[in-house]
Amino acid sequence: MSELNINVEFSGGMELLFNNVSKHTIKFPATNNAGSPSNLQDLLFYIRDNMMTDRKELFVEKDTVRPGILVLINNVDWELCDELEYELQDKDEIVFISTLHGG
Repeated sequence: MSELNINVEFSGGMELLFNNVSKHTIKFPATNNAGSPSNLQDLLFYIRDNMMTDRKELFVEKDTVRPGILVLINNVDWELCDELEYELQDKDEIVFISTLHGG
């Protein structure tokens, strides 16, 4: 099975959910369990299930990124890249930025 190297970055407070580590490189399968090319939703579930220790509801809500988190795929807003259906490519850079701040 081939693997993709995906660079993931968390900022705007998101890094607090990942032991204060903002940058990660993830070796990720090129295909999902259904045999289709891996997409951004597969990566979200992987991050939620394997990288987060608690407060998962602050990252994922109803099988997508919770409102208030900006997602960039290779420096482009994910809304221009098919969002969850975006097919991951080797060396992609996925950035999650929280736009919510307490007060």
